[in-house]
Amino acid sequence: MEALECIKTRRSVRKFKEDIIPDEVIRELVELASYSPSWKNTQTIRYISVSDPEKIKKIAEEGVMGFALNEKTVSRAHQLMVVTQKNGICGYERDGSFSTSKGAGWEMFDAGIAAQTFCLAAHEKGIGTVILGVFDDKKVGEIVGVPEGQTVATVIAMGYPVFAPEMPPRKSVDDLLTIQ
Repeated sequence: MEALECIKTRRSVRKFKEDIIPDEVIRELVELASYSPSWKNTQTIRYISVSDPEKIKKIAEEGVMGFALNEKTVSRAHQLMVVTQKNGICGYERDGSFSTSKGAGWEMFDAGIAAQTFCLAAHEKGIGTVILGVFDDKKVGEIVGVPEGQTVATVIAMGYPVFAPEMPPRKSVDDLLTIQ
């Protein structure tokens, strides 16, 4: 798949077939996501692949803050990717001070780049994904056993899509761009 086609055709997928993504493919997706740029090349993003049905059920029931759409999406997924970030590195200097006006917010910027790269790589392999925005990072972290010094940045539901969702309307370039 060409890069532009991949960008234009990737959609958030919320209904998945029961087929399990092989570990080798997941390893390849993480390898591809590892090429994502990061602040000062700190590469603080980590991945936890979850396919244990009990953990997925628990995340659906207790980890999405009662948000019904995410409860349904997670419960339909047979696999999740929990994206974590190592704390206190990205956006910080060695003495612990912030390098940017974003403070610790830069960590999420890198996590977003990595998550989107992961999702684009998955799309190229015929795997559907959706990046969840409503979840309890502490609860999800407890359920999957996030290591000390890391925080859950996002949860990605993934699997082979039941169908390809239609593209929602896009804003025009004129609405999005200001040229000065």
